[in-house]
Amino acid sequence: MGQLIRQWRERRRISQLDLSISAEISARHLSFVETGRSNPSRDMVLRLGEHLDVPLRERNQLLLAAGYAPAYRDSGLDDPELAVARQAVRRVLAGHEPYPAVVVDRYWNLVDGNASVGILTEGVAPELLAAPANVLRIALHPAGMAPRIQNLGEWRADLLGRLRRQVEATADPELVRLHDEVRAYPGGEPEAGFPRRGEIFVPLRLSHDGAELSFFSTIATFGTPVAITLSELAIESFYPADDVTGEHVRRLAGARGTIGA
Repeated sequence: MGQLIRQWRERRRISQLDLSISAEISARHLSFVETGRSNPSRDMVLRLGEHLDVPLRERNQLLLAAGYAPAYRDSGLDDPELAVARQAVRRVLAGHEPYPAVVVDRYWNLVDGNASVGILTEGVAPELLAAPANVLRIALHPAGMAPRIQNLGEWRADLLGRLRRQVEATADPELVRLHDEVRAYPGGEPEAGFPRRGEIFVPLRLSHDGAELSFFSTIATFGTPVAITLSELAIESFYPADDVTGEHVRRLAGARGTIGA
C-alpha cells in the first residue's frame, strides 16, 4: 500500500511535506506509511486517496492493499439502486433533442445516446457500432466517422489529448492500450495545430447529406458520486456551432418526428 501511495504522490507531483500538510498528518508518519514501517488506518487510506485525487476505483485498490474492504460500490448502471441516476441521465439525453448527446464510461464505451446520435454515426461500419461500441473507435477509425470529419487532424488531436490526460490521471493500462491503438489510426496529424482565426473552441466539422455541419460539445459529470459507475460516467452533448447546422439538424428531427428546440 505504501508503494502505491508513493506512486500516486509522484504522479501528482506532490512532495511528502505538501501531502502531509494537506492531509493533516505528520511527514514522519507519511514517510513510515510509504516505506511500510507503519500500517495506516482505513480512515487515513481514504484521506490520502482523497487528497491525491485518486479515482474511486483505484481508492478501492488502496484499501485492499492495506488489508481493508473496498469502500466504493462497483455495479452496473442497471442496478436498481442507481435508478434515480439512470432516469436523470435519460432525461438529459431526451431534453437535448434534436441535437446529439452520448453517455460514455471510463473506457469511452457508449453507454447510451439519444435518437440524434444517428447524425454522427451515419455510414459507420456495423462492427464498430456493435456492443460494446467505443466512441473513440467510432470517431477516428477509417471505417468510422473519420472520412466524414473535415477537420480530422484538429478533432483527433483534441480527443487524443483528452485521453492522454485521462491516462495520466488514472494510470489505467487499459486506457494506455486504447490510446496506443487509436493513435495508430491513419488520417490527420496527432498533434494539435494553431486554431483558426476567430475560433473559440475546436469544432467537429462533419459532412452529412451534402452539408458541412459544425458542432461544439460540453461534457457533464456527476458532482458528488460515491458509486464507481457514476464517477466514471460522462455525458457529452453536441450543439450547433452555426445557423446552417442548427437548421439542418432541426429539419432532420422534423422529418423523423422528433420534437426539439
